[in-house]
Parts: sequence; structure tokens; C-alpha cells
Amino acid sequence: MTPPGRSPAPLRIGNASGFYGDRFDAVREMLTGGPLDVLTGDYLAELTMLILGRSRLKDPERGYASTFLRQLEENLHLAHERGVRIVTNAGGLNPAGLAGAIRRLAAELGVPVSVAHVEGDSLPVPEGCLTANAYLGGRGIAACLRAGADIVVTGRVTDAALVTGPAAAHFGWGPDDLDALAGAVVAGHVLECGTQATGGNYAFFTGHDVRRPGFPLAEIHADGSSVITKHDGTGGVVDLGTVTAQLLYETDGARYAGPDVTARLDTVTLTPDGPDRVRIHGVRGEAPPPTLKTGLTRLGGWRNEVVFVLTGLDVEAKARLVRDQFADALARAGRAPDEVRWELARTDHEDAATEETASALLRLVVRDRDAGTVGRAVSGAAVELALGSYPGFHVTAPPGKGSPYGVFEAGTVAAEEVGHLAVLPDGRREAVPATGPYRDLAPVEEPALPEPLPAGPVRSVPLGLVAGARSGDKGGDANVGVWVRDEDAWRWLAHELTVERFGELLPETARLTVVRHVLPNLRALNFVVRGLLGEGVAAQARFDPQAKALGEWLRSRHLPVPVTLLDPRTEVRV
Repeated sequence: MTPPGRSPAPLRIGNASGFYGDRFDAVREMLTGGPLDVLTGDYLAELTMLILGRSRLKDPERGYASTFLRQLEENLHLAHERGVRIVTNAGGLNPAGLAGAIRRLAAELGVPVSVAHVEGDSLPVPEGCLTANAYLGGRGIAACLRAGADIVVTGRVTDAALVTGPAAAHFGWGPDDLDALAGAVVAGHVLECGTQATGGNYAFFTGHDVRRPGFPLAEIHADGSSVITKHDGTGGVVDLGTVTAQLLYETDGARYAGPDVTARLDTVTLTPDGPDRVRIHGVRGEAPPPTLKTGLTRLGGWRNEVVFVLTGLDVEAKARLVRDQFADALARAGRAPDEVRWELARTDHEDAATEETASALLRLVVRDRDAGTVGRAVSGAAVELALGSYPGFHVTAPPGKGSPYGVFEAGTVAAEEVGHLAVLPDGRREAVPATGPYRDLAPVEEPALPEPLPAGPVRSVPLGLVAGARSGDKGGDANVGVWVRDEDAWRWLAHELTVERFGELLPETARLTVVRHVLPNLRALNFVVRGLLGEGVAAQARFDPQAKALGEWLRSRHLPVPVTLLDPRTEVRV
């Protein structure tokens, strides 16, 4: 118990997984690397729900992230010895099943732990769908921890709920502690993708040793402020840039809505707090919206792909020839696939010193509701062209039968209609009532822009010499967060990188709706591109189906940058 008049000690929450397939040894690294109160693991993503849905079709007892169970087998005794509680969404579509498997494992290992789980995210599955889930908040997790659980397993919760739940239980926050909850949401968002907060996938990686970045942790305080850091001696880096990059990842506007609270990203303040330490403070919270986000997954059809290699001269003519031949072959085969897409990547170089660098790649993707159409027609046509097409004909891999692809659909459901339930260690089932009052989401009035830089000489250079970026996916939409590191660069970026300029630099987005959000506290702009990714990552409708590299493409584009923002020796921002 905390003595009267004294604040509770900070809660140290670490992360050991950013996705299903992340570094297996991270659980042990986090348990042995330094002091920790709670260890979280985020295993769920839109694509993961589809994978788990297909797994459950084969075996109704599965539907959870089995990797987590294997990690526990090696590390459960460590967590117990160190008094570290574990909270994870690895339960996926079957949190009760995973909780039961953990109890059996603990009994086999002779480790006395109490296990609880959270239910209620599962929704009636519409015909033709594999999964249907609501995104729950952290209150069920908090109830399980208050009841003494050492391990809490959930299904589909928001990623940040893995932090808001333990923090609310530790500090005694209630639904009205909106600012504190919002601070925990922001900390949770920074932690949720693991090493992306410690130098992984970082725009300015060349200035750091990021060969094996450590996983992040947050020291949460009673007022919701936090310090993002990592265990001493681990690789990577935590600085204003790495935290800013992750804050912008997969977000929309200034209002970051969740089941527990709507966090105002335009109020976030970041302050250095020593080596590999960044303090997050000043976050304001608002009442959550009256609806919860939902996600549906279904099989969308079948997909096949062939990549033709075009070497040397006449690349464009070779591409036209094979496209014409393929069109003829598909027409003779009968019904053409529902979707046929070609893309020529000019990876070739003139007078190249190696055959590979003399070659371009012509990528064919077909999609159809019928497996035979994408299999027989595409594979047959590609094979038949082997001796009768362009000179040097070959493909990167033998044509296959095709594979199923999935579709993710986001929606909403009234919070009052979802039966959020905490199943406590002793088996009692505690209902977690929906919390009001609510506040409908509305766009934030765009803040005033800074004074522009005075006119002066400019140089056409890549945007990435002065700006960082991180991009990602949300269903069929993509976001690109762009930030700079000082006020002069911000005065330039805020006026230069308009929606119109963004479309010029990334022509693939020019025909789509692009919304720009201004975040002055972070010296950042966030661009949301509606519909760029079609039906989402599982549909693989685009070369980069999760828009992971969209920000790096933007950083590579040239535009006129004031010379005063460039290092005259290296043209790298100082």
C-alpha cells in the first residue's frame, strides 16, 4: 500500500511483441534485462485475425497465438520469480482456450500462477465472414488484475488497452480520469509495435546502432505521464525522433479515439529525460465515443502472381509483347479473371555490369472469386509463353496454383451492445458495463500555422534530408506521418508540404482523398490517404500492401528546400 500523502510508485510496463511472429526471445530479454512490473505482448493485427480464423476452421480448440504458449513454456518460471505480471491479447479468437492451456502448462511446470481472461469482443459472424470482433478497452484487464491475476489473456482489445488496463488497476483510475487514461493510451501506442519505438524501422537509422534494438518499456506515473525507455545495455535508441515516429504511426486526426478515452494527440508534449529516455506529458483526454470499432474478416477470393524478368534492351517493347500475349491466352481460356493488374518496375540500369542490374521486373497479379480461374488460366498461360515470347524470357519463380486472399472491413457497434466480461482467476464472471457519458467525434479545428521562413535560396534535394516519416495501414487507408526536428524546419514544412504538394510527390495518391492533420507540438503533419490499400493488407492489392514504405518513398522525392536547413558539407540536417 502507498503511504498516505505519497504518490504510488511508477508502474514499469514493458512490451515483448509487436506482432504475431516477432522476436521469440524478447520475453526472456525483457524479464532478465532489468526491473519490470508488467510485461505485455501484442499479437493481433487485421491480417492476424484472418489467419486465426482459418486456423479455427481446422481446429475449433485453437484460434489463439500458439507462439505465446511456447514463450511461456520457457519463461513462466522467470516471470513468477521476478513477480512480473503478464498481459497479452494472444487469446485472439479463443481467449478462454489459451487461458486453459496456460493453466495446464503451469501445472506441468509446477509454477503457481493465477490466470484470468477477458471475453465479449466476439460478435455474431455474418454469413460469408470468418471473424467479427469489437475492439474492447482496458477495464476488463484492470478487473482481472485487481482480482489477483498473474496472467491476463484477452481477445481483440485496442493495442493501448494492454497498458491502460494495468495502469488503471495500479493507480486506481476510474472512467472519469480522462487525462490520466489518455496519457496511458499514448504510452501504450508507443509501446505497441515493440522495437519501432527503439530505432526499428526508423527514418534516421544511419546515426544509430540498430542491428538488434531492445524492446521498449514505459514508466507510467499516477497522473498518466510516462517516460519511454528500454533496459540498460540493450541495442537501439530511444529519443525524440523514435518516439515521435511511433506516435504518428497508423493514426488519423488529432483525436485518437478508443473505448476508454479519446486522447488528444495535439496536446502531447515530448521532453528529453536523459540517455534513452523521453518523457510524455501534457496529454489531455476526452470522453470516448459511444461506439466501438469493429473488424470483420472474410475470404475475398483467390489470387495469383507471376513476375517476368525483362533484361537488356527494349524493356518497354518486351513488356507490351508479354501483356498482349497474356491477354490473348486468357481470352482463349474462357472467362477472364475479375481483376488483372500489371506493373513494370524499371530496376534495370543502362550498360549494367551484372545481369540482375540489367533487368526490369514486370509483375502480373490476378484476382478472382474462382480458384481454378487464377490457377489454370494464369499458370498455363505463363508456362506456354516460355519459348514463344520476348528474348531472354524467364520468371522469378514457377507459376503456382494461386492462393486465397482475405478482406478486412472496419465498422462500429454501439458500446452498450457489447458484453465486455472479465473472467477472474477463481472463475467468477464479472460484467464490465459500458461507460458514459460519451462524446461524439468531431474534427479538431486546424491550429494556426507558424510564420513561414523568410524567402531565400533553395536547393532541390530529397525531403528526407530534413524530415523523417513513418507510414502504415488502417484497413484500406494509409497514413504518412512526417516530422522535423527544429522550429525553422517546422516553419518551412508546415507551409510547403500541403495536400497538393503531397499529391505531386506521390502521384499514386493524387486521385484519392488525402486529409492533412497538423500537430504543432510534435512539429508534425499526418496525411491520411483514403482507399490506397483497397480492401486491406490481406487482399494484397498493392505492391506495398501495408504502406510500410510509403513514407520512405515520400522522403526520397525531391523538392526545393531552403539552403539554410541543409548542412553545406553533407546536406544532412544538423
